[in-house]
Amino acid sequence: MSIFTQDFPAGLPIGNGWSLTRESAPVIFPFDGTVVCDAPVGNVEDANAALEHALGIRKAVENLSSYVRKELLARTQAALVARTTEFEQLLVLETGKPLRDCKVEVARTVLTLETAAGEVSRLHGETVPLDLLPSGEGMTGFWVRKPIGVVVGITGFNYPLLLASHKIAPAIAAGCPVIIKPAPQTPLSTLWLIHIMREIAAQLSIPQGVVQLVTGDANVGATLVSDPRIGAVSFTGSAGVGHAISRLAAPRKTLLELGSNSALVVDESANVGAAAAAAVRGSYYASGQACISVQRVIVLEAIAQEFISSLKKHMANVVVGDPRDGATHISALINEASTSRVSDWIAQAVSAGAVIAHGGTLQGKAFAPTVILEPPTASLVWHEEIFGPVMCVRTVATIDEAFALVNESRYGLQASIFTSSLANTFAALNTLEVGGVVVNDVPGFRSDSMPYGGVKDSGIGREGPRFAAEEFTITRMAIIRPDIKGANS
Repeated sequence: MSIFTQDFPAGLPIGNGWSLTRESAPVIFPFDGTVVCDAPVGNVEDANAALEHALGIRKAVENLSSYVRKELLARTQAALVARTTEFEQLLVLETGKPLRDCKVEVARTVLTLETAAGEVSRLHGETVPLDLLPSGEGMTGFWVRKPIGVVVGITGFNYPLLLASHKIAPAIAAGCPVIIKPAPQTPLSTLWLIHIMREIAAQLSIPQGVVQLVTGDANVGATLVSDPRIGAVSFTGSAGVGHAISRLAAPRKTLLELGSNSALVVDESANVGAAAAAAVRGSYYASGQACISVQRVIVLEAIAQEFISSLKKHMANVVVGDPRDGATHISALINEASTSRVSDWIAQAVSAGAVIAHGGTLQGKAFAPTVILEPPTASLVWHEEIFGPVMCVRTVATIDEAFALVNESRYGLQASIFTSSLANTFAALNTLEVGGVVVNDVPGFRSDSMPYGGVKDSGIGREGPRFAAEEFTITRMAIIRPDIKGANS
């Protein structure tokens, strides 16, 4: 028996209506394995239908006025605000993420829609002085931004509503039709958001197919991203899948927000208690299933014992339990395969000489918050993305060693440093090979209005409504010689 009654039509939102699918699959509540509800499963035929429709309305969407694009986003935001509690509860069920984290996700989605609505009025060009060369004398030049075309957005399971909004909202702001492929485990909140947006689009006389959704396997994704007629792909997920998508989509633009093993550095001048509290807060939110959660903590030897002692005190306050309980910090991971992988990685690290200072075991279906001391840098828990409630701590002698250890990674999304030293602050900003450096807070800090993205295997391009909307446009240059006689003289 399902534990969620959907408030949107059956099937997939393809074209201006909803298309019934031949297959469905249960969405499972990770905490106890109950069925949330059955969700539609699309196929390559559905993907092609969505593509053809999006391509067919591309010009109509491109020509939508700034007013109606802004109004679509603003009204969707208001509708989401009105249904905040229902979306929070649905996110808990389909992701298994603690309620406190789902509340944050909905609030951030609201901000993303609001910010994107504001960006509609800021997508503009500027003039260019063409007469810097003698051949340009008397000429007028300016550039404008034009929509890039159909945008394909592929999202991960951990923040399904928020990640979808970071694809949909900037695409709408830029004047692009968008097709979303959600993670198979978590399609429901995105389906509901798109249903709401399409109803509002109809009220504004916008084609409802301005936003579509197709579920399905890797063949569905490959069909969407490899079509030579699309304009851009925006993907959030693992590095390996992102690399494959980039190859399939080439030479079309790809925005890749990939994984990380984010580091937090603590130097001798830091407020050690605050750093320890932040490490705990930053490691275990969303049960550790966040690409910028704290995975690697690098502490200078001079304050290492004080830091570990403080860390253990804060660990006692981390609650493991039912994600529907507002007090819970950690619950079950998305599925048993993820749980087994995390368990295997921990065992490998211990076999290689690491010490478990806290946790490392299951409490029911959930991992206890885990702290691993001095894992080898070659161990998977250190150099790969664990995506679970596991924090690794290593000590070093100098700040230069700390920065080198942060950079000794194929990832580079965000990192942080706790310090009272202005010199170390700017050294971190200038040295750390990441997309964002956070000072005296967790690497998981993200405002949805800022440019967000990584370097190295953590991806390419930047999210945030302003920056993604610009990525979803092309510049078109106007080069005008108004005086034809002057050109011939």
